Amino acid sequence: MDTHTVTSPPAFDAERAQMLARRTFEIEAQALVGLKQRVGKAFAEAVELMLACRGRVVVMGMGKSGHVGRKIAATLSSTGTPALFVHPAEASHGDLGMVTVGDVVLAISNSGESDELNAILPVLKRLEVNLVAMTGSADSSLARHADVTLDCAVDQEACPLNLAPTASTTAQMALGDALAVALLDARGFRENDFALSHPGGSLGRKLLMHVADLMRSGSAVPQVPREAGFGALLTEMSSKGLGAAAVVEGGRPIGIFTDGDLRRLIETGADLRNLKAHEVMHANPRLVRSDALAVDAADMMEEHRVTSLLVVDAQGALVGAINTNDLLRAKVI
Repeated sequence: MDTHTVTSPPAFDAERAQMLARRTFEIEAQALVGLKQRVGKAFAEAVELMLACRGRVVVMGMGKSGHVGRKIAATLSSTGTPALFVHPAEASHGDLGMVTVGDVVLAISNSGESDELNAILPVLKRLEVNLVAMTGSADSSLARHADVTLDCAVDQEACPLNLAPTASTTAQMALGDALAVALLDARGFRENDFALSHPGGSLGRKLLMHVADLMRSGSAVPQVPREAGFGALLTEMSSKGLGAAAVVEGGRPIGIFTDGDLRRLIETGADLRNLKAHEVMHANPRLVRSDALAVDAADMMEEHRVTSLLVVDAQGALVGAINTNDLLRAKVI
């Protein structure tokens, strides 16, 4: 009968855990400093190849390099350089069809001797695609096949056994980020471009969403004519739930009356029954164009310390209203 000896793990040592964390940060920081010192002509050549690419940057890598590659492809795509990740093992079984003439392949392998990558290198040559190698071994098979080789070698891994990819994958990730940053700068990629590829993010909402997208319009806009009685003004304001009502003449807003105005008017003790809308309104209300960015409306509210704005079209006609709650629901503020 076979017997198996179960070895209990050593007791947890909190001080050793903290020491290893600090050592990891130190080793990986040193790896990045070494990477910085090696940036030169090859890096510029890689950027130039990707910049001139008529197709996409196809990123490949096995194991941990593959995980890094997926992130690099995502970063490139979101910053103006069309990219995708193709798994080298799947490439040998049909996925190589994703690579077309005009693409640039970015192959990542710390050893440069990944069997799955090496198996498809001759095919990549026949496809006449440019190959950029990101490797820690400048004399590897991958480096020899590459048009440009980016050296991401590290002196040691942060792993205490010097086995698990740690510092090497950090270097790969940083080098991928450097490529993305250099490319977005060379393309003149700006905030608006970033927002277009991130419409669901906070920056996308701020840079792409317009007042017209969020405003209340049609019958939801509280408004009364200039000669409307005070009772009609209050009814309109309370029924629409904006906390304010526009006073209009000829379709154009000439004033606004708010909940705050009502409280202040009551405090004066004035007889409200015979008052007209134009007698209690604030003339020259704060207006915002319907085609303005929603973030500009938020800035205007903050600057003038108001909670609602009347919205007008290019001709100055009242077309809507917007308040801070509308902006909060859309996560613009």
